[in-house]
Amino acid sequence: MKAERIPEATVTRLSVYSRHLQQLEDNGIARVSSQEIAEMVDGSSAQVRKDLAYFGEFGTRGVGYDVRLLNRNLMKILGLEKGRTAIIVGAGRLGKALTLYNGFEQRGFNIMGIFDKDMSKVGGQVGKLTVSPMYKLDEFVKSNNVQIGVITVPGFAAQETVDMLTRAGIKAVLNFAPVSVMVPPDIRCRNVDLAVNMEVLSFYMGLEESKETKKSGAKKN
Repeated sequence: MKAERIPEATVTRLSVYSRHLQQLEDNGIARVSSQEIAEMVDGSSAQVRKDLAYFGEFGTRGVGYDVRLLNRNLMKILGLEKGRTAIIVGAGRLGKALTLYNGFEQRGFNIMGIFDKDMSKVGGQVGKLTVSPMYKLDEFVKSNNVQIGVITVPGFAAQETVDMLTRAGIKAVLNFAPVSVMVPPDIRCRNVDLAVNMEVLSFYMGLEESKETKKSGAKKN
């Protein structure tokens, strides 16, 4: 199994499968079929089986999958069995909201710190964490073996922030700033542009509205 051959869409679906499997496990359900998984994620059983086949055989034909075992395997594949360490840079509204989001901890991500260059925010409390100044970032990342940097800074400060994180030894970046950033080849980066996602939703809403308008016009005629 070579990671570069696995479609990113498959990895994304594995995460979704795992979350649904965790719900089944929490509800005491022991076995599940590919069709049942597909129905939970609004997909197809063939796609579920194809996604899992990249990583081995996990089920038995006619019997299905052991929920707990499959979920543990997916967590291991996703690199979550050992947990991941992260920090958030930017103590604005989004940064604070992400810091307080308990879903990260539930999935094995430990938010260890939050940083900001605005000294009026430094020293403030965000849940259990205290906002730290940027000049402490490098030492903090190194001494705590922080792996992931989450950026919620304004666009003009994004690249500078990424550069600081990569120099400090961060291995991956989740960028919420409304600009793309450049990272070294050995650093993983995902850009999350909330406005773009809203615009995609608006596009599909427009298609549906156009269909409804055409239907209304046809009825009148």
